[in-house]
Amino acid sequence: MMNQVEGQQKNLVHAIESLPGSGPLTALDQDLLLLKATSAATLSCLGECLSLLQQSVHQAGQPSHKPAASENILGWHGPKSHSTEPLKNGTFGSLPPASANITWAILPNSAEDEPAFPPEPEPNSGPELVLSEDEKSDTEDKEETELGVMEDQRSVILHLISQLKLGMDLTKVVLPTFILEKRSLLEMYADFMAHPDLLLAITAGATPEERVICFVEYYLTAFHEGRKGALAKKPYNPIIGETFHCSWEVPKDKVKPRRTASHSPPSHQHLTAGDSSESYKLRFVAEQVSHHPPISCFYCECKEKRLCVNTHVWTKSKFMGMSVGVSMIGEGVLRLLEHGEEYVFTLPSAYARSILTVPWVELGGKVSISCAKTGYSATVIFHTKPFYGGKVHRVTAEVKHNPTNTIVCKAHGEWNGTLEFTYSNGETKVIDTTALPVCRKKIRPLEKQGPMESRNLWREVTRYLRLGDIDAATEQKRRLEEKQRVEERKRESLRTPWQPKYFIQEGDGWVYFNPLWKAH
Repeated sequence: MMNQVEGQQKNLVHAIESLPGSGPLTALDQDLLLLKATSAATLSCLGECLSLLQQSVHQAGQPSHKPAASENILGWHGPKSHSTEPLKNGTFGSLPPASANITWAILPNSAEDEPAFPPEPEPNSGPELVLSEDEKSDTEDKEETELGVMEDQRSVILHLISQLKLGMDLTKVVLPTFILEKRSLLEMYADFMAHPDLLLAITAGATPEERVICFVEYYLTAFHEGRKGALAKKPYNPIIGETFHCSWEVPKDKVKPRRTASHSPPSHQHLTAGDSSESYKLRFVAEQVSHHPPISCFYCECKEKRLCVNTHVWTKSKFMGMSVGVSMIGEGVLRLLEHGEEYVFTLPSAYARSILTVPWVELGGKVSISCAKTGYSATVIFHTKPFYGGKVHRVTAEVKHNPTNTIVCKAHGEWNGTLEFTYSNGETKVIDTTALPVCRKKIRPLEKQGPMESRNLWREVTRYLRLGDIDAATEQKRRLEEKQRVEERKRESLRTPWQPKYFIQEGDGWVYFNPLWKAH
């Protein structure tokens, strides 16, 4: 039966593509494009349903003592594990494999700045000096206010969808400018750090158990602020050599172990610091170190707390009918130098749903957090919404002490809503992520930024997007793309590899050139 349906769908596609380019009925007719796209998506869903049905029948025939798979969720599944060796992150010992994923950064649609910008620095010009006194509190609002896809935009998306095949890699597909989010992917990584007080509180934990639980609490509360707003829009894909710098000043009296709190903060507020001696300084730098594959690295550190995070990820996206799925391959390592502990973590996948109507984002997949020294690990599952019923944005987590096989903490809730934690001693705690105080990052104004810093590099695209001038924004983006292609061809002809400023390749991974663990 499925073979018959697949054959009929192929005949339909062939018939549509065989239509003339002009006349009363063409291959670009909007209704036909919609029929073509929805038939492909429906066929994919039927295939998923058949596979799940066959799996259920098979499990029903197994002995009752054999546990059934608990994560067979109707709907979208996270990306399958990759056959390639997972990227390592320069840690001291052998690490568990990464399964990581995230965001909706889909294509390398960038290049470098246009002629109106200052000239690009030489690849070997070295790290730039970023002065703290030049940084100002960020006042930009990342909330996307558009309600959905406009009618003329829907036609563009339909035409694009008609050219794609299910499962197709979107890395080299140039997507329309109107889906852009007005910030770079590098800045989005920084926005995941909007609760630095929770991050710094990890090292204040009195025991390894308390520290790993603090990390899980921080991890689960990080995504809602970085993925601000419900509308699925795509950040600018960083250009090779692009960088982003910022910092946070965190009041010292706000940094304390979170497990002692028994309720959520009373209301959403901003953390403000007074004199610098009363605050901890957390610095962040991100850089795009590779174009093929698109690898982004970021590093942040607090010298006073002797804490740092080193992460590298590269995005891989696929077309799935009426949705787009993005996985991020790589991993991060949180180092608590005071305790000699390293926490290796991965990231969830992201999905852009309903791309023809009101696109929205959901996270999915299983991620891991582990500390080899203490023997503690955590499994976090971002559940995708089932076909019928079920909740959106659901997440569950479990923290285990592996040497004793003891579960010390469980959590469940919504990653962009309320989370409930239950500890081994019977205590519980509820955290409302929307009520957590936000610490605004500090960033230098455009006139103080270098030519390859994200906001400076993309400022014209951002300006025209804010004005609603999609054509002008597209032209600015095209200039960036063309300049990147020219520079890339030049490097290839000279056989000169790109030399990043802030990150060094170690094995299959990338590490910051002057990390805190080497300086101490």
